[in-house]
Amino acid sequence: MKIATLIDNVVYDKYLTGEHGFSVFIEDGKEKILFDTGQTGNFIHNAMVLGIDISEINSVVISHGHYDHTGGLLDFIKFNKKAKIYIKKEAFYKKYKNKEFIGIPFSKSIIEERIFYTDKETSLSENVIIVTDIKIYDEIDTHFENMFINDNNNYIEDKFEDEQFLLINNKKGLTIISGCSHRGISNIVKTATDKFNLPIDYLIGGFHLKNEKEQKVKEIINLIKDFNIKNIGVSHCTGVEYLALIKDLTNANVFYNYTGNVITL
Repeated sequence: MKIATLIDNVVYDKYLTGEHGFSVFIEDGKEKILFDTGQTGNFIHNAMVLGIDISEINSVVISHGHYDHTGGLLDFIKFNKKAKIYIKKEAFYKKYKNKEFIGIPFSKSIIEERIFYTDKETSLSENVIIVTDIKIYDEIDTHFENMFINDNNNYIEDKFEDEQFLLINNKKGLTIISGCSHRGISNIVKTATDKFNLPIDYLIGGFHLKNEKEQKVKEIINLIKDFNIKNIGVSHCTGVEYLALIKDLTNANVFYNYTGNVITL
């Protein structure tokens, strides 16, 4: 099984492009899965450089309805004519950060015929499932501040009912892939381990720790360290500045999961 990061904020290879966004490709035998699409079509260029054929992808999973995870969808459907788009209906709410629109930057009608609305755990392959119900066990590890849904000009707090993550169970251990973890990376980990009482091999994605106060970040890291996660690959909204702190406070192999990074399970 292969996991390739197609877009992240950080890039090292001069032939690849980075941006504020996130997109991951997962290959599980014949099943080829895309998790998020970044904010533009740049992930498609990167896929070509990495030798990944976008047209062969079977499934697209959208972690939540923000522009930096969905903006590349329109370019994707030009290159790929078959993949279903697995998304929760709440992702199409009008989402704002303060009064700035940060939701899906196109009309739902453009992709409607490709959509499969997820409202429960959904299997994509023998090993890969979408987990749609992220329980909040620890309120401190939530990231709703200044995030709103505009409902008829009433701004209500966005609690990210649209958020979902990928869980890979290849019998050796669990791999968790999260987009932004607005509902909390510790809550995502706890949700995953409640489903499968197995060790966590990899925890990959955005943890939404950037711009959080260091004391809160320490408390969140302490919530996940007892799970004895083997490898932690931080991306996107985790914040490069907290990489060293996560290394210091856990026993995991901690690395930055940059654009172009490939993991083989």
